[in-house]
Amino acid sequence: MKTATNIYIFNLALADALATSTLPFQSAKYLMNTWPFGEFLCKVILAIDYYNMFTSIFTLTMMSVDRYIAVCHPVRALDFRTPAKAKMINVCIWILSSAIGVPIMVMAVTKVTDKGNTGCMLQFPQPDWCWDTVTKICVFIFAFVVPTLVITICYGLMILRLKNVRLLSGSKEKDRNMRRITHMVLVVVAVFIICWTPIHIFIILRTMVQINSTNPYVIASWHLCIALGYMNSSLNPLLYAFLDKNFKRCFSDFCLPFRSKKGPEQLLQSPQLHTRAYHRVVLVRKPV
Repeated sequence: MKTATNIYIFNLALADALATSTLPFQSAKYLMNTWPFGEFLCKVILAIDYYNMFTSIFTLTMMSVDRYIAVCHPVRALDFRTPAKAKMINVCIWILSSAIGVPIMVMAVTKVTDKGNTGCMLQFPQPDWCWDTVTKICVFIFAFVVPTLVITICYGLMILRLKNVRLLSGSKEKDRNMRRITHMVLVVVAVFIICWTPIHIFIILRTMVQINSTNPYVIASWHLCIALGYMNSSLNPLLYAFLDKNFKRCFSDFCLPFRSKKGPEQLLQSPQLHTRAYHRVVLVRKPV
């Protein structure tokens, strides 16, 4: 994981892994029509849902900004697009996501409904309807509208740049690699927006308009929206596998470090032993 892009992808994969780990509990809840796992797991599962939503969209937004800088400002990218800064940004993303994740964990409770079933839900302070509405609107704005606008602007500027400049660097191979990575990030972002748009729209409509929650079509639509959101976490690993061979190799090295160790002769020939100054000279002519 020695590039900024792969570090962001790893962060996204971590959020997806956490989200998919909750699927057995969520499936059991819907099949049994009750929450049998107690209040502690209720808090953990709901918090993971919100952590996944925010860390995923924040990471994808940073990936889009990262690609914009790489394509449109290659010289500035030398200082910004470093593994150390990417790791620092990932830590900041998780801290920022805690602003919603921790309160959700505190407010999550189990309650017995009128039908005798146990529900896992959020208990807001009074007036609860006001806090519920404000929370949903804030999630819609900060986890969907603002990131989508930033991503759209970044890719709009990148498309203009890629159309107007035939050769971004001094090497056709470098250009092909840059365009391939940009295409991969665009596909991952597009799939995320497609999967998460329905549930955001559904929640904001249910907040603003009175909807009959007992209508079978409304119930089916709600379950479909939830399924699409979780499907995104399942699709991302497939996208990485098909679209980024470099990530597959790096992920394999991360999981099986002993297989990827080089011998003394290979280490002496490794380009990683070159100085940072040497890389700066090369990258000025051929930006990554």
